[in-house]
Amino acid sequence: MLIEVFVQNEAGSNLKNYHNEKTLEFQFARTVSCAYPYPYGFIIGTDASDGCNIDCFVITKRLLRTGQRFACEIIGLMEQIEDGNVDHNVLAKLPEENIKLTTEIQTFLTDFVLNVFGDVAGKQISVGQFQDAEHAASYITAALEDTRRTAY
Repeated sequence: MLIEVFVQNEAGSNLKNYHNEKTLEFQFARTVSCAYPYPYGFIIGTDASDGCNIDCFVITKRLLRTGQRFACEIIGLMEQIEDGNVDHNVLAKLPEENIKLTTEIQTFLTDFVLNVFGDVAGKQISVGQFQDAEHAASYITAALEDTRRTAY
């Protein structure tokens, strides 16, 4: 399954950029507690249960810039709960790269997610299991079906 990912935040940056997720227009940025380990953004055309697009990390060493869009392949799903709400992250790769979801990548992502908002009082984040690409595709498909149902 190919997905289209909009990059909001570059790997190595501790700026969290906010965009209007429908128009992709930049709104503002704020500093977070630690640098993003991989490019991070969202899957265009989706709606997660929190009302935002489905979040996505693109696992790559290639420099992907804020505001760029990429066709990506799904490699997994990182279960996450933020302030009591499901806020899972799809994990993807560029089609030409041979990336596998390793324990090292899972550790980097877990450490990042648990610490990125360390400066926000009362913020509660937990990480669940890492699931395979099939689970991630099912998560995306279910969100798309929910979006279609509520659009009518």
